[in-house]
Amino acid sequence: MDDAGTVAAFWILAAITVGSALMVVAVRNLIHAVVFLIVSFLGIAGLYVSLSADFVAVTQVLIYAGAISVLILFAIMLTPRAGRDNAETFLRLPALLLAILVGFTIGFVILEADWAIADRSSFEETASAIGEALLSKYVLPFEIASVLLLVAMLGAILLVRPEGPAEE
Repeated sequence: MDDAGTVAAFWILAAITVGSALMVVAVRNLIHAVVFLIVSFLGIAGLYVSLSADFVAVTQVLIYAGAISVLILFAIMLTPRAGRDNAETFLRLPALLLAILVGFTIGFVILEADWAIADRSSFEETASAIGEALLSKYVLPFEIASVLLLVAMLGAILLVRPEGPAEE
């Protein structure tokens, strides 16, 4: 991270990620919170790209920004309409105190740690090697996992249909 463009991209992505994570907690509407969570996940993926961790970035987008977010949206949509807003809770003050304590701890670590950068070579591309392994040596477990996920998704669709599987 020596050039100005990479440093600027890192700080912009960090601001987007932290800002959207704060909005997840601040908004009252759960759908908006999930949208901000997706933006936060994508910001984290961008941070991984800026750190040359290409496979972890793609995994972040596919699993978290894609699958987990869709799962959360399905869970919200399947709950009754009355239960979709963030309700007031008695744990607000303890959570605020804990957040302030964690913030001070992180600030202390940032100021007191030795952030010297070790000399190292550049990162190697890992996505192609993992893809080769998944489609050659590990093709059978990969296909079994794919079929199991497909069956689980079809079962979930059949379970949530309002008329049921036998009434067609």
